[in-house]
Amino acid sequence: MVKSNESKKFAVIKISGVQLKVYEGKEYEVNKLEGKKGETLEIQEVLLLHDGENTKVGTPLVEGAKVVLEITSQKKDDKVRVFKYKAKSRYRKTQGHRALITRVSVKSIA
Repeated sequence: MVKSNESKKFAVIKISGVQLKVYEGKEYEVNKLEGKKGETLEIQEVLLLHDGENTKVGTPLVEGAKVVLEITSQKKDDKVRVFKYKAKSRYRKTQGHRALITRVSVKSIA
């Protein structure tokens, strides 16, 4: 049985310091990118490219390949609470953190 994602075009790109496997037409959340809602980005750092039949692996990048992304939203992620506690010494400390997230949509893989 063939999965629905296996026949689609996909690429492995390097974005925001991480490697991400992206499919055409899907949305992804990555660490904060500069730009406003509706702007497009061209990612030249393509590590692997699969067009449905052929696969190209870069050394380290695939020559001439690019992925076009559109920023759909900028937001903050859910709050992560950090609680430090030491027994018998009355030490308790609470901290919180909300990461900045950019939601991007993959427009085309070329």
